[in-house]
Amino acid sequence: MTKSKIFSKTEIREGRLLFSQSCTFLLSATEQNQIPNSKLPEVAFAGRSNVGKSSLINALTNQNGLARTSKTPGRTQQINFFLLGQRLVLTDLPGYGYANAPRNIVANWTHLCKLYLRGRAQLRRCLLLIDSRHGLKPNDMEAMELLDKAAQPYQIILTKCDKINLNSVRLLKNEIAATFSKHTAAHPQVAVSSSTKGSGIDELRASIAALAYPRTGKP
Repeated sequence: MTKSKIFSKTEIREGRLLFSQSCTFLLSATEQNQIPNSKLPEVAFAGRSNVGKSSLINALTNQNGLARTSKTPGRTQQINFFLLGQRLVLTDLPGYGYANAPRNIVANWTHLCKLYLRGRAQLRRCLLLIDSRHGLKPNDMEAMELLDKAAQPYQIILTKCDKINLNSVRLLKNEIAATFSKHTAAHPQVAVSSSTKGSGIDELRASIAALAYPRTGKP
């Protein structure tokens, strides 16, 4: 059975402190040359369409309207950048899989995401969101393989965990962890979350805060 990381009170406090800072929208990129230059570390949110990326960003930052959410898959059609407390940049990537958008647009944003994930030196971690109700799908496995080939560290985050029972969550965590021997860039801990209930939010904040620029000094 995979074990969850136990965060200290200091780590939880640092996470809350970081995410209590102002988080503002920077820009949306639809082309590679629009991706901003920055010395700040970045954390990206990736996953299937409608997996809950925008909802999780809103829950972490306590700003319901920061990242636009929709019940329509494929609503996010560009890479959205958000500045958090002058210490970290959060990026909301377009969802993969089914999307309610023209095929050529889907192909364009898929290509843009691949370029971003392969060549972004300041990208510290990609959070790969998996809907706990459905588990790993073939295109999730493709995303993991892409990140492995890019040597881009990533962590699996199970979303919507309030929709299934605790035992099912445990079984899914163990099932996913069992695949990690094949995925060299995967973080060893599978995190769980619920944007509506707040489960796992403090722990995820603490994990992300460890990747942010230190509170003292300037980048």
